[in-house]
Amino acid sequence: MDIQPLHDRIVAKRLPYEEKTASGLFIPDTAKEKPMRAKVVAVGEGTRLADGKLLPLDVKPGDQVLIGPNTGSDIVINGEDHLVLHESEVLAVVH
Repeated sequence: MDIQPLHDRIVAKRLPYEEKTASGLFIPDTAKEKPMRAKVVAVGEGTRLADGKLLPLDVKPGDQVLIGPNTGSDIVINGEDHLVLHESEVLAVVH
């Protein structure tokens, strides 16, 4: 199924956390939080300004972004978990 988000919305897939810390300690499942890093899958056309012009989004499909742990709405596409969020909820793009 293809999906096209509307306006300033983004569809992203959370990227998994590392299984162990930098010092080599394994993180138990009970201590893990939702991943804050995601890969952008699809983006909307942008925001329509008051004068009718279209302001395109700063992120594009394939970008890795940082998001808050309780950001967006969870959805399932082709049996995989995804997230729909507004561009304003993206904290940063990871280069």
